[in-house]
Amino acid sequence: MKYPQYFYVERMKGMELQEREDRLFRELLNLKGENILIVTNSDQLNLFGQTFRPIFSGEIVEVEHGHLTLSPITIKMVNAPFFKFPVPLSIPLEKINHFTPNFDPNTRFPLT
Repeated sequence: MKYPQYFYVERMKGMELQEREDRLFRELLNLKGENILIVTNSDQLNLFGQTFRPIFSGEIVEVEHGHLTLSPITIKMVNAPFFKFPVPLSIPLEKINHFTPNFDPNTRFPLT
């Protein structure tokens, strides 16, 4: 049975750090080739002079201990909600605050 993402995160709270990292790694490895929505720990990021919230969507093309790589990747910005980043983007696993597997990258949602 597939549990909602929030349930998965709640189950991991009582685990040791290494056990959580291993479990997250295995979960993401099983999602390789799937589209995913990722929110990182930062309040905001800056890229090319644009400040935006750390919300990314894309296909998982690589999963390694310590990071995952998305390509093609869409950065969800208020003024450009479907900005396509020109190169693959690697995200450290410890910076992932939330992820939603099997996410449709064309989904519209408010960013405010």
